[in-house]
Amino acid sequence: MEKQTVGLIVGNRSCFPEILCKAGRERMLKVLEKTGVDVVTLSEKDTRYGKVETWEDAKKCASLFKENADRINGIIITLPNFGDEQAIADTLRLSGLDVPVLVHAYPDEPEKMDPANRRDSFCGKISVCGNLKQYGIKYSLTTDHTVFPENKSFRMDLEKFLMVCRIVSGLKNLKIGAIGTRPDPFKTVRYSEKILERNGISVDVMDLSEILAAVGKLNDTDGDVKKNLQEFTDYISVRDENEAVMKMAKLITVIKKWIESKELKGFAFQCWTSIQENLGIFPCGVMGYFSQKHIPAACEVDVTGLLSMYILQLASGRPSAIVDWNNNYGNNPDKTVLFHCSNFPLEILENPVMTHHVILAETVGKEKTFGAVEGKIKPGPLTLLRLSTDDCSGKITGYVCKGSITNDQLKTFGGVGVARIENLQKLLSFICANGFEHHVAINLSSTMEAIIEALTVYKKWDIYPHF
Repeated sequence: MEKQTVGLIVGNRSCFPEILCKAGRERMLKVLEKTGVDVVTLSEKDTRYGKVETWEDAKKCASLFKENADRINGIIITLPNFGDEQAIADTLRLSGLDVPVLVHAYPDEPEKMDPANRRDSFCGKISVCGNLKQYGIKYSLTTDHTVFPENKSFRMDLEKFLMVCRIVSGLKNLKIGAIGTRPDPFKTVRYSEKILERNGISVDVMDLSEILAAVGKLNDTDGDVKKNLQEFTDYISVRDENEAVMKMAKLITVIKKWIESKELKGFAFQCWTSIQENLGIFPCGVMGYFSQKHIPAACEVDVTGLLSMYILQLASGRPSAIVDWNNNYGNNPDKTVLFHCSNFPLEILENPVMTHHVILAETVGKEKTFGAVEGKIKPGPLTLLRLSTDDCSGKITGYVCKGSITNDQLKTFGGVGVARIENLQKLLSFICANGFEHHVAINLSSTMEAIIEALTVYKKWDIYPHF
């Protein structure tokens, strides 16, 4: 993951001991440094102890933030004492930055309530939040109302906040791609480009015939083809099917050039059955290869599924996959079989192999179906996200939940895993009652809380959090 940069505002109120700002600022900077983030903040030469207290301080800090606007993807407010709520809100307004904001306050200690040590940050935080609300500035809170920055709870809050910052930053001026058209029966994955565009997300499209034509013009000896062939066979071992793998290398070459020319962050793909009839491969392995490289690729031209994959990746820094809500698991109401045929990145699977697509071999012929990736999803924590565009309301809607991939075994094909989700039947009822897609994006991480915060507080999307 790229190194993140946050802006830091150290609040002070003149009738409280300002010396607390010096120590408070230094403690926060040490914690942020250990976390590995860069910090933009006033120095002790800019203002006394680098604090923000007056209108002049606010202008000075806002100017500094403006100068670093292309770097800063979040702002932390820390209150070593009560803090001046107006100066803090003015700083954020004048900076013009539309980034997540975390409000932190130091706790008082019972033995240090004398005039020289009393903080009153407990009260000051409430006042700061009141002003931010009035100014229309969106913000996040720590789990504990007041907390020392070295405490475990704050470190967890900070980790979550940085996830939120990555998501919000990653969604700004986002460009994603769609190759081909959805399978005719799959009306479930229809979406609105206009609603996405209204939310700052552009979709560039390319007809599958253009991709196939470009693949047909490439020679086996082309430099990019040879390079991509080597990278792909290093990524996944393939002993036979050399002709099919060469076609995959050419497909990778064409898609890469398109992605680079359009500056796309991911793509959804028409994965059956035209490409089997016209190119003679399944593109699952190719799509997983891109997802592994943090260019998520969704099957069946599920564009909002792709968006869900990308957000999960932003939060965790790890590749995502897209799956079908596919089967019950015996009589256990909180377990489900997650399945695809599959386009999973290898990082998600145990003992992955590339093979023929079992389901469509009977339809298009086995010789045209090499490229599906099979394996069991690795056990561990799981976050699931599904976004959709609701044409009736004109909004982006969705749901997010957490669970785990179990060690339960299955005798089946494809990419598959058994997931355990609390109150699963309630979630499935919600999905069906609200007409959501049969696909859901997954990521082997615990990022649900950060996703809720990013998408509801900062994006104002209509997201159902399932607990």
